[in-house]
Amino acid sequence: MERLHRDPSAMLIEYIRQSAPMTDTDTTWAALGGDPALVRRISCVPREGTLSSRLPVREVARACVGACALAAAEWGARRAGLPVVPEVLVDDGAVATAFHSERHLRLDGREPVNFAPLSRFWRTADGWVRTHANYPHHRERLLGALGLAAEASVETVAAAIAERSAAEVEDGVYAAGGLAVALRTPGEWAAHEQGRAVAAHPLVSRERLDEAPVRPLIPLERLAGQPLLPAAGLRVLDLTRVIAGPVATRTLALLGADVLRIDAPHLPEIPDQHADMDFGKRSTVLDLAAPAGRRAFEELLEQADVVVTGYRPGALDRWGLTPGQLAERRPGLVVAQLSAWGAYGPWGGRRGFDSLVQVATGIAVSEGSVERPGALPAQALDHGTGYLLAAAVLRSLTEQTEEGGSRVVRLALARTAAWLTHGTDRGAGRDAAVYDGPADGAAYGGPEPWLRETDSALGRLRYALPPLRFTDGPSDWARPPGRWGRDPARWATTASGG
Repeated sequence: MERLHRDPSAMLIEYIRQSAPMTDTDTTWAALGGDPALVRRISCVPREGTLSSRLPVREVARACVGACALAAAEWGARRAGLPVVPEVLVDDGAVATAFHSERHLRLDGREPVNFAPLSRFWRTADGWVRTHANYPHHRERLLGALGLAAEASVETVAAAIAERSAAEVEDGVYAAGGLAVALRTPGEWAAHEQGRAVAAHPLVSRERLDEAPVRPLIPLERLAGQPLLPAAGLRVLDLTRVIAGPVATRTLALLGADVLRIDAPHLPEIPDQHADMDFGKRSTVLDLAAPAGRRAFEELLEQADVVVTGYRPGALDRWGLTPGQLAERRPGLVVAQLSAWGAYGPWGGRRGFDSLVQVATGIAVSEGSVERPGALPAQALDHGTGYLLAAAVLRSLTEQTEEGGSRVVRLALARTAAWLTHGTDRGAGRDAAVYDGPADGAAYGGPEPWLRETDSALGRLRYALPPLRFTDGPSDWARPPGRWGRDPARWATTASGG
């Protein structure tokens, strides 16, 4: 099939781009393997005052969303037989609102609970650490590592941590299966063995696993007035938790995919997190340790197009869920893997979250200081990496229509952090130079234009609209989240979209 985005001016555009500085959007699209000429399909509404920070969070967020929307438009154009890829519009207001989605959520008017009392910065004898204890088992392990009772107060924990060095807390809590990270400067992280390992890997790792046949292109069937849904008919197994992975699968659901989230029965979910992150999806519980659970999973895998995982590297290997094993059982599958620190280096098997990655990689120092660490204006590593992960899945589907092969893509929050903080990935150009949008930007009067309300099985929800916009594309999810874990373990769609 002829490449849709080629036109008589493509060579001229590429020549001009070769003489211009690389921008964040260029970097992102190149990391996804996209044709550089397609970046010209993106326009932007810049809004000063959104995602303000010392680091270029607004530019990186804009690039991640723009690349994801472009990947969706490209794949949609192929399936719909369009002569050109639809134009993409990135509005800084929509992006900023979406990157704060967990803060904007309201459930029957109630504000969400995003961090538990023991998830915070703590003074140590020689600096700072940050802990993550939102889940009961993480709280239990943190307190166990400190030798404290289950009912220990914030003041008691603070006193215990203040007596220890930051390294002692980090190592001790990790050894107990908990989550704590010592504050590091950017230079200290660059010299750290894990920091060096992260920097040596690409922003988006893309690998072809086998010689599976070229994916047949199934045309989109659209009725008049219906949006262009590039992922319609695709079946996605969602084995992710906590923002980044759910953002990716929530985005695929927006684009029409049948997304089935699978959780283990022994792992609790935070209700507010489910309400924010599972729009457009269905949710089920499977015990992979039980024969019935394994059979149900294998039946789902037989018809899956995409598997997205967000557990720490190696955690799912015992269930035969490595990319190679999955592709053996389902040739032509796209596997997308997300981790905090990357599946390599001395921290390759560690758990992690956005807030902890910010502390380890020097972001907390860049946004504050060694004496008083700060934070990004949003959990931008989570959200940005989530949109990149969805984009990588979509680009893999596009590549399969030309080259075939089962595919695996891998992203890590720490690698996204390296892109945000280091100039080696960022050229001197600004994204405003690439976009054809308003030169003077637009006023940002707050998030209200990008917030909506709907009734759901969970109650009345206020939520942030998705930031992806391309011509004739969807503007909202088809349905709100249902009750966590209550859906049957079967596919809703009757035909694959790949």
